Amino acid sequence: MATPTSGGITAYSVKTKTKNVPMIDPVIDVKSGRYIATGKDSAGNKMAAIMSKATAEGHISSGAATKGSGW
Repeated sequence: MATPTSGGITAYSVKTKTKNVPMIDPVIDVKSGRYIATGKDSAGNKMAAIMSKATAEGHISSGAATKGSGW
């Protein structure tokens, strides 16, 4: 689940098994009605987080993420 931390998007890293890892350059896409933020962590590992519409729009309006396809 994506959580706001100082304006950025954080997610769980499956590879390193750590929580609240900040995403670098996240892009929020809409796929099958779900809002999914995809990005990379500082080590270059791919990450994804599912969030609500309100959270996604909040991250986009604050400039923490960019819109992807499907909007």
